[in-house]
Amino acid sequence: MSAPGEAWAPETVAAVQDAVREAVSTRTPIRIAGGGSWLDAGWPVARDARLVRLDGLRGITQYTPGDLTLTARAGTPLRDIADATGVEGQWLALDPFATADDGGSIGATIATASAGPLAHALGLPRDTALGMEVVTGDGEVVRAGGRVVKNVAGYDLTRLMTGAWGTLGVITEVSVRLRARPEVDRTLALAHAGPAESAADVAAAMGCAAMAPLAAELLNPALAARLGVTATGSSVLLLRLGGNAERVDSEQSEAGALGNCAVIDADVWRAFRQCERSYPGAVVVRWSQLPSLVADTWRHALQCCAGSPDALIHASLGRGVVRAIIPAPGVPALARVLRAGERPSGGRMFEGQRIAERLPAPLWSAEPATAAGDRLSRRVRLAFDPWHILNPGILGEGAHDTLGSP
Repeated sequence: MSAPGEAWAPETVAAVQDAVREAVSTRTPIRIAGGGSWLDAGWPVARDARLVRLDGLRGITQYTPGDLTLTARAGTPLRDIADATGVEGQWLALDPFATADDGGSIGATIATASAGPLAHALGLPRDTALGMEVVTGDGEVVRAGGRVVKNVAGYDLTRLMTGAWGTLGVITEVSVRLRARPEVDRTLALAHAGPAESAADVAAAMGCAAMAPLAAELLNPALAARLGVTATGSSVLLLRLGGNAERVDSEQSEAGALGNCAVIDADVWRAFRQCERSYPGAVVVRWSQLPSLVADTWRHALQCCAGSPDALIHASLGRGVVRAIIPAPGVPALARVLRAGERPSGGRMFEGQRIAERLPAPLWSAEPATAAGDRLSRRVRLAFDPWHILNPGILGEGAHDTLGSP
């Protein structure tokens, strides 16, 4: 039995079960953490929650290069997996923003469904996860997906757990699909000297070109300058090309037809993913629509952030997602960013989604309710976490629901 208020740090699945069962017996909510590098993301968990750190539950338990599959304990850092697979010319194509190079773990990445630039071509965490082991909210171990002999038809628990933010169970082990590293991996920067609003037109032109980049990110001038990829105050389109030499050379020629194109150091991707970690307390907001409407989404985000000239804004073109990192915004500027129904420059109402990834704690209460509190979601939650102790509130479903009977 641990001391009241003391963080749990289990190093075995049995210890995770003990922690959950103790929490149930005392009706104590728990906050699940992997490497602890993204604890300020998501809605605040109940203030009296006890921390359960899984960074001691680490290690690769199975790696079969010939099958391009790997299984690791949840607390295993992504960089450890990169080191192990790189020897075999393989990689796990998950590069979530702010965590991949800063102690982020495989379990937290899958639990939060966090994605980065490579999701443009190589898929999201739910496309990568093959199976997992989970401790549910009543302390039972459930295995799903690739580690079982035969899956139960009709129930894909692996995808259900992916992106549930630990509200349905504590992920203790994950099996993932790997990919062979490309023969050539080249990064290009295309500068756009015109207004930032028109940079999306270059992005739209890229969609008509004969290219299939591994990643394509449009950066506003502030972010391009922060990464040192331009000194002219231009927006920049970052392209990551991968494949054999002939294919990459051909795609580079296509990119050159779109504008001023230069080959740059691939380290820019690491700096890009990590830049928001340089701004503690920064607000991070994202907008999304269909990828075909990314130009509208881009202009809408620029308009919303007009009062924050130091905002770092980028668009993941293949996904139709635009993110803004706003260092220490003032209250009026932040209110503008968060205002629903803002009209984009074209005059049409923005019909996509706006999601806050990081906010100062007092502002979460003003955020609109999420779908996590609907009847179906609550029933699913009840089946896996009957006492509502796992990360209560992190999905905006009500952090202070009664912890009583299931």
